[in-house]
Amino acid sequence: MIPALMILGALAEGVAWWAIARRGRSVWATMTPVLVALGLLALVTGLPTLAQDRSLAAAAGAGLVAGVGLYLATRLFVAVVAPRWGAFRLQSVRMYGRRGALSLGAVLLLSVGLMVPGEELFWRGLFLPELERAFEGGVVGPLAAWGVFVAANVPSLNLAIVAGAAVGGATWVGLAVWSGGVLAGLLCHAGWTTLMLAFPPVSPVREVPS
Repeated sequence: MIPALMILGALAEGVAWWAIARRGRSVWATMTPVLVALGLLALVTGLPTLAQDRSLAAAAGAGLVAGVGLYLATRLFVAVVAPRWGAFRLQSVRMYGRRGALSLGAVLLLSVGLMVPGEELFWRGLFLPELERAFEGGVVGPLAAWGVFVAANVPSLNLAIVAGAAVGGATWVGLAVWSGGVLAGLLCHAGWTTLMLAFPPVSPVREVPS
């Protein structure tokens, strides 16, 4: 039952990104309900562990520090790559400027308040532990969880999204494995997302509602 739900959840995120990329659907209107549903799915199958191998304070502190570090690394990467790679810069601007008529506060509420928790609960609270149990520890489970997460973001057809999923996903998986739970990765993801939206590494462009 749970493996089937994991597959359906991964496909749902991929289809949502495909609808955004190919059908021009709103990121917020499309991804928010999908990721909230995935988070609820993870909670229904069992409450994810917050930090089994570390104290809550240590996991929270590591997550927050990692979130700031990931943001600074992202800014550095974009500063080096974007001027030399036009497609990457254009897609980065499109992604981090897609607020439409929404205020920054509304976007932060949707992303950090709903989307990030849903994504972390599903991918690092359900998907990763299930693969770790299936492969009986070691690196295969985490690598597989990371790979499927990246694959679910590929249909976005956006270099910035895929790069974020690859590097961010590796960071969040690493934090989950280190701490034995979702808290560190969730706070890292939330901190990084907040900084990326509040202080984009590329100049945002506001869309005019049609």
